[in-house]
Amino acid sequence: MKRAAFLGWLQVSLVALNTYQIANGKALGALVVGFLIALIWTSNVRNVVQSGWWVRIAYALGASLGALTGIHVASAMY
Repeated sequence: MKRAAFLGWLQVSLVALNTYQIANGKALGALVVGFLIALIWTSNVRNVVQSGWWVRIAYALGASLGALTGIHVASAMY
């Protein structure tokens, strides 16, 4: 479950950061982070779909914390 929470956190952190980059015209950052999101997503889909509800809940909790992390990272970077 820790791995699922971490992967959810990581992916949504990057999505939040990428959203800021796209909205503010940071093309190179958006390109790099967009690639990372897609790469992580391919692993997440397989792992979460084949899991039970507790792993899915851990993933969702990690993802919700990732949204806050992404906001803070984007604020610090730009």
